[in-house]
Amino acid sequence: MRVIQGDEGSDPGPVCSLCVSSFGARPVTIFSGFMVAGGLMLSGFAPNIYFLYFSYGIVVGLGCGLLYTATVTITCQYFDSRRGLALGLISTGSSVGVFIYAALQKLLIEFYGLDGCLLIVGALALNILACGSLMRPLKSSECPLPEKTAVENVPERYSIYNGKEKNLEENINILEKCRGSEETYKSTLASGDCKQESLLHKNPTTIAHTKEAETYKKKVAEQTYFCKQLAKRKWQLYKNYCGETVALFKNKVFSALFIAIFLLDIGGFPPLLLMEDVARSSNVKEEELIMPLISIIGIMTAVGKLLLGILADFKWINTLYLYIATLILMGLALCAIPFAKSYVTLAILSGILGFLTGNWSIFPYVTTKTVGIEKLAHAYGILMFFAGLGNSLGPPIVGWIYDWTQTYDIAFYFSGFWVLLGGFILLLAALPHWEICNKQLPKPAPTTFLYKVASNV
Repeated sequence: MRVIQGDEGSDPGPVCSLCVSSFGARPVTIFSGFMVAGGLMLSGFAPNIYFLYFSYGIVVGLGCGLLYTATVTITCQYFDSRRGLALGLISTGSSVGVFIYAALQKLLIEFYGLDGCLLIVGALALNILACGSLMRPLKSSECPLPEKTAVENVPERYSIYNGKEKNLEENINILEKCRGSEETYKSTLASGDCKQESLLHKNPTTIAHTKEAETYKKKVAEQTYFCKQLAKRKWQLYKNYCGETVALFKNKVFSALFIAIFLLDIGGFPPLLLMEDVARSSNVKEEELIMPLISIIGIMTAVGKLLLGILADFKWINTLYLYIATLILMGLALCAIPFAKSYVTLAILSGILGFLTGNWSIFPYVTTKTVGIEKLAHAYGILMFFAGLGNSLGPPIVGWIYDWTQTYDIAFYFSGFWVLLGGFILLLAALPHWEICNKQLPKPAPTTFLYKVASNV
């Protein structure tokens, strides 16, 4: 079983962001805790690999995606002046958890086997419920969302108003039909024989059946009205979600940001899996491996998350440019790996890559600065979806390149090129001179003239 850091894994972003926006961070966190714990415990009883695809891949993966999106969203809502430090701390927690879980996993498998290990880890994951219950949502007055309220509430009022009119019309039609049936029924009774009238008057079941029919029709009308309103509301929310998504992609920096994160995960993730193989291919002896390269990457990733988060809080540092700098330096470091032929050089490059990979801690900060805090959950979910997609495509592509060339050099050139391309695309979109054409020139101030009155001689 391989351990992957939670903030670098695949993420069903739009589903997670929609859940957080609709239900809030606390309910989503508690629900994700049940999913993660339940999926791990179910995996302990898996009869085959196909069951693990569902229990571990889908259930646990979706739960982790919901948990990460909810945690990042509520952290950005709570912290304003020290947001970078807060994001750095929670991101560092995931890295520390990976080290603890990796060591704990070996011990649990030795003592209890893989099934027992999954059951114990699933029980430990139930602590997510306690953590989620502490995520107290902010009051609406402290975090107002004027744009979202205006977009969602006004059409909804009109739709309910129209639905009420239709409901009244339907009820009136039903009542008129009932009254017409009663009049025809009375006329048939009056024209009929006296025996039939006496039988009908003596039989109370007929009146009870008519009353039951009326109440049944009213219930059907009420249920139809409720279903129509529910469908209209869901359709309105779906339209608002699509409209907000289109509006987000009209933002030039956001569009460049989603391209950059997609290219970063295509090229930046495979080195975490291949550094040990690169060391073997460079004829580095096992005696020289003082510390595994993957451990160096993990330690420096935790350090990078914390330090980059602290740097993001300085007012004189532009967080977007800081993130762009990490992308460009990461691309250059990836291109330099084929030139490393000793353990010391590979260890230095692994440390640099690990530190720069810590830019995940400032990525939510950059997203908040780009789209605003009110659209963070929506935008971050979309970006995480493309990050997960690139994360899934990168290792197979790099593996195919190695199988084709039988060397890791071209694979790392490929990875470095895509990371550099994403960094330069984001840099071009973030340059301030692109906004000059869109800004209106200030109107010239009105010219003033001074007149002197000539004195009479």
